[in-house]
Amino acid sequence: MIVYTYTALIILYMLSVFIDVTALNYAVGVIAVIAVILASTRSKGLYFYSGLIFLLIGTGLFLFQEIPWYSFFLYFDSMLGVMSLFLVLPFLNSIIRVGHYDTNLNLLLRRNTNWLDQLYKRSFLVSHVLGLFLNIAMIPLLKSSLHHTLKQLPKEKAHAFLSQSLLRSYALCLSWSPMEVLVSASLDMTGKAYYEVLLPLVMIVFLFAMIDYTLSFYKYRPFGLHIADALQPSSAKVRRKILEMVFMLFIFILLTSLFQHYFQKGYLLSVVIVIIPVSIIWALLIKKQKRYFSVTIPYWKERSNGLSNYFFMFLSAGLFVNMLSASGALSFLQTAFSSVSDRILIFYFMIGLYFFVASLIGFHPLVSITLLGELLRPILPAVSSIPLTIVLITCSLATVMYSPFNLSVSILSDLLRINPIKIMRWNLPFALMYIISSILIAYGIGLFL
Repeated sequence: MIVYTYTALIILYMLSVFIDVTALNYAVGVIAVIAVILASTRSKGLYFYSGLIFLLIGTGLFLFQEIPWYSFFLYFDSMLGVMSLFLVLPFLNSIIRVGHYDTNLNLLLRRNTNWLDQLYKRSFLVSHVLGLFLNIAMIPLLKSSLHHTLKQLPKEKAHAFLSQSLLRSYALCLSWSPMEVLVSASLDMTGKAYYEVLLPLVMIVFLFAMIDYTLSFYKYRPFGLHIADALQPSSAKVRRKILEMVFMLFIFILLTSLFQHYFQKGYLLSVVIVIIPVSIIWALLIKKQKRYFSVTIPYWKERSNGLSNYFFMFLSAGLFVNMLSASGALSFLQTAFSSVSDRILIFYFMIGLYFFVASLIGFHPLVSITLLGELLRPILPAVSSIPLTIVLITCSLATVMYSPFNLSVSILSDLLRINPIKIMRWNLPFALMYIISSILIAYGIGLFL
């Protein structure tokens, strides 16, 4: 029942993007309300309480507005693009497992690795590549792969190693990932195309990868490792797998950019529509289509059944954001951003501070960026630019490294059975350096545009 409701909601939403019919918009809203009710019965923990607060505040604000009761159904749509991506991502995740790309890259971790700093670099690289395709599923996979090797270290050192190598590489890979929803949201907010920001983002990511590599050399070089020779992989096979992934990533970026260019429906929707066809083509090219479908359909149903936390929190947040905008409750923040919009560097630092504070008081970055889009709406035509897009992407995704309320930090702290504040302490200096440097680089780029 719940899988069919979520799927019907997303299909109707995507149709409503292409077909402007009032009845269809109301149908989307009615099913969204049904999805919120169903998801609330399965949602747990922080997601349930956050969603409940968003829902109650959003409903309260609606009741104080002088608008018809039936228009309530039209205020849940701002997060449906995000939920569309969550629903189709398993189709891409499955091809990585069916093609054994994750297994081969994990074996690469152990190839000629004698020192801890070498393992850090390998871990950083593998988690960066897998993070592009597996997203958050990369964290438990890599933690499990590294578990036995890191038993050679003191527990505190092993935990710091995992927190830094996995979360820093994950944040950096998401910063230029064409499948990352925060990248899509930033592009849709500023109206820029992915290819316009790709080069500067890759340069920033490369710079900080080199900085982290250098830091890891001094931090972890004194620790030697013993890894059995039997685990050494075939370098030719690993190289072939990496080339296949790079080729399909290029095809994905190309098709997404073309779809966005010709249909002008936003980058996020383009990603959602392209993911399934590209995954099927990939399975055909590696001649594993039967295996792909036999694995993907059950996996998709299982993952969709597990989306209740997201559906409840994000659909409720959509109502919350829309009603905040309609009520003018945050007009003081809107005024603050508008007042510095002509002083670009201060404006960028205000955005960085906004994401930093929001991440520490419990706002998910997706909620934060959606709310920011509403706050900046009056001035976006004047300030939208490639540097602004870079600032939005890097500042929102830096939270992946340190925010105790972010899913990546929550998952890793649960796997390691440590307080998420420890992870924050290990990664916050690097994250702040990433935020500040990215803002300064973006500002510098803007001087030449």
